[in-house]
Amino acid sequence: MQRISHWVNNKVVAGTSGNTGKVYNPATGEQQSEVDLASIAEVDAVIAAAKKAGLEWRSSNLSRRAEIMFRFRELVVANKNELANVLSLEHGKVPSDAMGEISRGIENVEFACGIPALLKGGYSEQASTGVDVYSIRQPLGVVAGITPFNFPAMVPMWMFANAIMCGNTFVLKPSEKDPSAPMFIAELLRQAGLPDGVFNVVHGDKIAVDRILSHPDIASVSFVGSTPIAKYVYETGTKNGKRVQALGGAKNHMLVLPDADLDMAADAAVSAAFGSAGERCMAISVVLAVDTIADELVEKLKTRVPKIKVGPGTDPTAEMGPLITREHRDKVASYITNANGEGASVVIDGTDKAKDAGFFLNPSLIDKVKPGMKCYDEEIFGPILTVMRVKSYQEGLDTINSNQFGNGTAIFTRDGGVARQFQFDVQVGMVGINVPIPVPVSYYSFGGWKASLFGDQHMYGPEGINFFTRGKVVTSRWPDPRTSKIDLGFPSAR
Repeated sequence: MQRISHWVNNKVVAGTSGNTGKVYNPATGEQQSEVDLASIAEVDAVIAAAKKAGLEWRSSNLSRRAEIMFRFRELVVANKNELANVLSLEHGKVPSDAMGEISRGIENVEFACGIPALLKGGYSEQASTGVDVYSIRQPLGVVAGITPFNFPAMVPMWMFANAIMCGNTFVLKPSEKDPSAPMFIAELLRQAGLPDGVFNVVHGDKIAVDRILSHPDIASVSFVGSTPIAKYVYETGTKNGKRVQALGGAKNHMLVLPDADLDMAADAAVSAAFGSAGERCMAISVVLAVDTIADELVEKLKTRVPKIKVGPGTDPTAEMGPLITREHRDKVASYITNANGEGASVVIDGTDKAKDAGFFLNPSLIDKVKPGMKCYDEEIFGPILTVMRVKSYQEGLDTINSNQFGNGTAIFTRDGGVARQFQFDVQVGMVGINVPIPVPVSYYSFGGWKASLFGDQHMYGPEGINFFTRGKVVTSRWPDPRTSKIDLGFPSAR
């Protein structure tokens, strides 16, 4: 059976802890490999390698870093089909989903290639007589990323591309459920010419996570995952003196007003709910339908959902793949069962035609959902779309703002004034206007509000640069030695 080990100093390093995890093919339900799970000593060794490499890497010139990142970008493009296959085998992604993930990751790498232009500081000549003041941004040192199973290639690229270009060295702890994509990426970085120790991968479970959060040589931690774990990572990391950006869960609403194009809204809702099998923090989970158009919209959804073709990533016509594990598939299915008992209306039950082999679950549609129901209050992270009926725009807005999460939201309307008011009033970090999944392009930053984000900086883009660097202000004077004298007075610019 294939064994997946750690990546340190640009080579595979076998684990020594004796602990391993099982890696499945979600489309078949069969174990296909095992992954080494690091001990504390192994995590320490990886961090030590990154620290040693950092002494030289932070001194490397910006042109060299950009050259390496450009080469890496070209290598990802050249090998995208093989990387997509890795994603399909371990995550279960269908071809379109896998290629979409890679494309989004490439966008961030392209942004990172231009970071030299964004690291420019400010300069004030003659701030005082013969005194100049200027600001610079410098790397933090060794930084870490803890990434989720749902985007094992893209989310690491959100983190390490910016971190490395800013002069940091990087330790990645990916999900142990699908660990091969980060190893594939590590090899491409080596081929691009990245020096030993600048990018490292350590596989592990909570032991590895806790060591990363407590290790004194880790300057910052970036995390994407569920809200309870994000909160834990943030509190533990900051308690140990680290910068932390921890992105948590979501309950994304899509408000559909009576003047909206209902066919377009239905297409958008189905696409946003069931893409990636619903295993993404930006999935539309709740459609808020104003009463006057709710019945018509539900009918349109009802005709579209059964047409989604569910199948393995090996099927080029499949539109939606399996879920990541059997346990997760069963948990998602339980929300449908509970909805019946809580008074909601299950319009389409995806559990009745689930495939026997693999971790498949067909799309489901639940109508007449209300706050207090489990399928509304909790993040489902699976192929279930719920519909809540509201009396007005204001009730829809209040529903979104009262939810504990604030990751993404969308409004569908033809009224520009209402849309502008919505973007002003809604308490959510990423807003779409007739756009169901408002993931920002790479030169903006990604992140939500409320229980969807712990920390002060969003991920990638300009805020990513701020997160991976710290400012320094230099006050400089080169005086004429003939004018030098002792002056015990308080320094003044006047």
